[in-house]
Amino acid sequence: MTEIIDCPSPNFDERKLPISIVVLHYTGMQDGASAIARLTDAAAKVSSHYMIAEDGQILRLVDESKRAWHAGRSHWRGVDDVNSASIGIEIVNPGHEFGYRPFTDAQYEALMPLMHDIVGRYGITRGNIVGHSDIAPTRKEDPGELFDWERLARVRLALPRPVKYLTDPHWTEGGFLLALERFGYEVIDGTAAVRAFQRRYRPDRIDGEIDGQTRAILLSLLTGGDKGAAARLAKS
Repeated sequence: MTEIIDCPSPNFDERKLPISIVVLHYTGMQDGASAIARLTDAAAKVSSHYMIAEDGQILRLVDESKRAWHAGRSHWRGVDDVNSASIGIEIVNPGHEFGYRPFTDAQYEALMPLMHDIVGRYGITRGNIVGHSDIAPTRKEDPGELFDWERLARVRLALPRPVKYLTDPHWTEGGFLLALERFGYEVIDGTAAVRAFQRRYRPDRIDGEIDGQTRAILLSLLTGGDKGAAARLAKS
């Protein structure tokens, strides 16, 4: 794993929950230096546990035992204090405001061993490896549609996007939102929640519409994905 450089942030407090979630972010600032300055500024009241520069350098800003301030108001699978339950990793990228672009190979090559180590130590499930937009769909878009979740999924560091055996369950809008809430999302703003789900699992079209493909992808995720469908077919 890439050597980790300590760059302490004063922005943390004590955890109230055991670690069970990893949250991935983009920094959303013009460059890495600006991101470091903000994440270590006591007045900004924001931080993360790690930051990964565009060249793959990993900085540790807050010790994992402490509660970094990266998630803000958020929710995932019944947890409202996501900061207390999570490790936050910021990945340097200007984001949608300053010229969003693909993440670098060096960033993925640094991120995956770091995540593998974290996931192994805390027993974090793939369903609890999320983006900031997943846990705060009304406020956030990061790490965004250009983040290669499938690259992580191939090494079991994220849930893969279902692509086979997709079947539309023809849920009503309310039925879909109930299923989405069961999967983990907060659905107070239904359109925002649908867009966040699509940004993660159908990034080629993010329109907030509950269509047949969106319903089918969610049904597959709730029932074991492509592997679950293949296993059921083999038994039939």
